[in-house]
Amino acid sequence: MRVSTVILPIYPWREGRDVWRAADDLGFHAAYTYDHLSWRTFRDGPWFGAVPTLAAAAGVTERVRLGTLVSSPNFREPVTFAKDVMTLDDLSGGRVTVGLGAGTTGFDATVLGGEAWSARERADRLRDFTVLLDRLLTEPAVTHDEGHYRAHEARTIPGPVQSPRVPFAIAATGPRGLRLAARYGQAWVTTGDGRLGDDATPAESRAAVRDQVERLEGACADAGRDPGSVERILLTGFTPDPALESVDAFVETARGYAEVGVTEIVVHWPIPGTQFAADQRVFEQIATEGATQVDGL
Repeated sequence: MRVSTVILPIYPWREGRDVWRAADDLGFHAAYTYDHLSWRTFRDGPWFGAVPTLAAAAGVTERVRLGTLVSSPNFREPVTFAKDVMTLDDLSGGRVTVGLGAGTTGFDATVLGGEAWSARERADRLRDFTVLLDRLLTEPAVTHDEGHYRAHEARTIPGPVQSPRVPFAIAATGPRGLRLAARYGQAWVTTGDGRLGDDATPAESRAAVRDQVERLEGACADAGRDPGSVERILLTGFTPDPALESVDAFVETARGYAEVGVTEIVVHWPIPGTQFAADQRVFEQIATEGATQVDGL
């Protein structure tokens, strides 16, 4: 079981550099950030761009993987985003993972002045975005004239450091998204089952994730792909598990999800006074002692 963190892009860089360095020093497998223009209760506070934040983080870290969790077509466009991703991979020496998702109907969906897309259109656009982004990051020149996105002799030279391209981690729980993850993803992302009520138990959450994993494996089988070749990432903070209350609670949570097929667990860097509040000392113990205890699960 790999242990990673997600650092929300809320810090002016004079503060943020120390947070990202600490993530590197603590030994996390990866340090991700949200790729939104704003997000929920943080909408009226500081919120910086994901790509420049990751570029700066690449310069102050040495070993931790970096990435988005997740980027979406809500405001991204494949041709320009591919250039950003290639550059991040170069700046980091090949340490980038790109999380991709369909997005939601929240702030990002309407900030550019249009109507929010339906669930079907978001799924369509994620498919088309992923297909073109894959081509842009594996081919030096691309002309593409199908789906929602176009490219005309788009150059992505010299291409990513990682070969054949940077890994994609695709967030999905529905049939179409799982098929997309099975076809294009090196990893799959879940936040649990949002349909569970506020009184859901950890056991119910893990059963729901087990069902998601089984459906992912079915999609891989249908695509003729080894299910074991797709990493399974759980972003915590949205399930009923008290993962950051103590090292023991984290280890119990990680073991529970490892048993249902999760291979990487992501915890939010603590933010006092928010839904991601946690004891910083305990959090750092989780990154070191807790990660050691779950290594090999």
